Amino acid sequence: MVKIIYPIYSGGFCMRAAYIFGLLERYRNRLVQLAESCPEEKRNVVPTGFNNSIHWQIGHVLTVTDRLAFALAEQTPLVPAHYTSYFGNGTKPADWQDAPPSWDSIIADLKAQPGQIQEALGDKLELPVKENFLKAENIGELIAGGITHECTHLGNIMALMKVLK
Repeated sequence: MVKIIYPIYSGGFCMRAAYIFGLLERYRNRLVQLAESCPEEKRNVVPTGFNNSIHWQIGHVLTVTDRLAFALAEQTPLVPAHYTSYFGNGTKPADWQDAPPSWDSIIADLKAQPGQIQEALGDKLELPVKENFLKAENIGELIAGGITHECTHLGNIMALMKVLK
């Protein structure tokens, strides 16, 4: 389970940071819990009516969250750039030319990512960001957009899990 330490600013509790990082923690824990409950033989299955597998879904959340939190905030991304060729928008397992990053490494990175985001950006939520597709004005809004994106994929994983039973 991911545990986030909330920052304290100028002697008081930063409610916005607590809210943002609390949401990130809640939804990330649920995503990891669902992923870890997926049997190994089902992780790369793409059922009829779907474009992607659960492996792709979790890799996509990791990759996109990294790009939203770090690249758009003009920070150095932590996820290797080649992950985009496997898990970026418009990609799908059917197009993979070689083996994607391993399930276990993605899970480990998913667990570590919220703490990494908080450590790097926890006191920078109000900093403005360059123009972006989310229309986010600051780093906090980028992170909130990432949480919304994660919830969408959490729903996709839940649907995949039901179909794969």
